[in-house]
Amino acid sequence: MTIISNGTAATSQGDKYIRQLIKHWGHKFETSYEEGVGTVPFAPDAIARLTSDAASLRIELQTPDAEGATALRGVIERHVDRFAFREAPLSYAWEPLL
Repeated sequence: MTIISNGTAATSQGDKYIRQLIKHWGHKFETSYEEGVGTVPFAPDAIARLTSDAASLRIELQTPDAEGATALRGVIERHVDRFAFREAPLSYAWEPLL
């Protein structure tokens, strides 16, 4: 079973944070950034896709189960907040709620 979670955080700096995350996680994972879309394959069955617009950072997270989704949501939120220290903590809205 695959769980797809969608998260949003209000920020005008979304693209900046995506680029920083891709560079940071690129030391450990085969990340990519192309045309405003950052992808982080945490595992073969756990992938985050990051996009942004002028007012928000959007996260699409694919995981094999709810436990993995909950864990990776936390990892992503903590890392974004580190890069967004001037405005952190950001408020994240996730669907589905787990």
